[in-house]
Amino acid sequence: MNLGQMLVNTARRFPERAAVTWGAHTLSYRELDLRSDGLARGLDRIGVGRGDRVALLMRNRPELVETMFACFKAGYCIVPLNARFTRDEVDYHVADSGATVLITDADVGADSIVVEVGPEYEALTSTSGGSTVAPIDRDDLAWLFYTSGTTGRPKGAMLTHGSLAFVTSSWLADLTPMTELDVTLHAAPLSHGAGFHCLAAVARGAHQVIPLTARFDPVETLELMRSARVTNTWLVPTQIIMLTDSASGPLPDLRTIVYGGAPFPSPELQRAVDTFGPVFVQLFGQGETPMTATFLPAREHHGGRLASAGVPRPGMDVRVLDALDHEVPFGEVGEVCVRGPAVMLGYWKRDDATAETLRNGWLHTGDLGRMDEFGYIYLLDRAKDMIITGGSNVYAVEVEAVVAGVAGVREVAVIGVPDRTWGELVVAVVAGDPELEQPLSLACRAHLAGYKQPRRFEFVDALPRNTYGKVLKRDLRARFS
Repeated sequence: MNLGQMLVNTARRFPERAAVTWGAHTLSYRELDLRSDGLARGLDRIGVGRGDRVALLMRNRPELVETMFACFKAGYCIVPLNARFTRDEVDYHVADSGATVLITDADVGADSIVVEVGPEYEALTSTSGGSTVAPIDRDDLAWLFYTSGTTGRPKGAMLTHGSLAFVTSSWLADLTPMTELDVTLHAAPLSHGAGFHCLAAVARGAHQVIPLTARFDPVETLELMRSARVTNTWLVPTQIIMLTDSASGPLPDLRTIVYGGAPFPSPELQRAVDTFGPVFVQLFGQGETPMTATFLPAREHHGGRLASAGVPRPGMDVRVLDALDHEVPFGEVGEVCVRGPAVMLGYWKRDDATAETLRNGWLHTGDLGRMDEFGYIYLLDRAKDMIITGGSNVYAVEVEAVVAGVAGVREVAVIGVPDRTWGELVVAVVAGDPELEQPLSLACRAHLAGYKQPRRFEFVDALPRNTYGKVLKRDLRARFS
């Protein structure tokens, strides 16, 4: 069950095939396998032990892939951190995880041992010795996946070798079938969703291409996709919208863009489909069941299905439950709950949060949604973000879809703000010109019941987001309440 064995197997089959390219630098699968072996032995030499956590603070680069597989092979647990974290955020994650070592390409300080990518790191990768693939049980920890922390402190979802082996197989079966002839682009953080795409690419021996610049540039990304003949990638909706805005022609080699992680307004998704063709595959799944709950295949990206999160992935059970964990009838709103082999063991050192989230055998996602009679899930809102005004429930996503459809709106977030009479008022925070207020009001009156219509429109240059790109509605509530 050791995830590192995937790299060993691929290196045996395709030793000289390109594994990772970053600018002019390319590693073969044989080199990637040998360097990860050396690093695993080197980390053991400096005192890292079986089951220890190893924090990774790097932008996308080959060393991040090497380190992931070195840790898997040796039986260490990786703690990938977003390269955009502040010093305080780094300190929190290192301390909370109890990481023994922090491997980084940044100039940071920490209480644990710090290995900087450079001469010190290279010395570790050259450590000689025998096989480094440790015997692993399926429930041994492989990855502490920290939640994005939109409310409270982030929590580490405990992902195991067994659960990630299932996630990898499921990715290849449902999302991106790959062979050694495929080319995978990593333009989203490998510390997050793209990391699971990396596992699938390594398992199949695909060539992985990493943009040289850390900041996402849509024009440069499109040029790289053409020159490298990229066949598949994982992106978040914001990146896809930027690519669509910058597209100047087809990408003949592109077969699959997997996306998820944030809402994708149907008009923008349709525009992307019109631009790039039927290449989009949607996934839904939190870090607690990493990227593995439901999916919407490329052939179903049309009409009303564009608003759907798709159907349950094979091997996973997804249902809509009420407050007593009873399944609600088709079409009724409840909490989307998940169970199956991809679900986390629990939260690291958070027994109370684990008990709250994993109840009666189900992972409670906190997402409100409904299921139609064909088994398609339609997400409405986070339970904590639902607005109750005058005793009526308003799902922000419904209002956001109407507002986003008005020309000139770059992005929108709908929030509830306290009101003495109504409990909460619906407020739409719009990135766009204030002159849009009248057409926005007309659109909302035409498409929304009176109680759902925003009582105020607030205009901003851009919506506040955390380091993973999620809109911080708590910041908007604090600003506009």
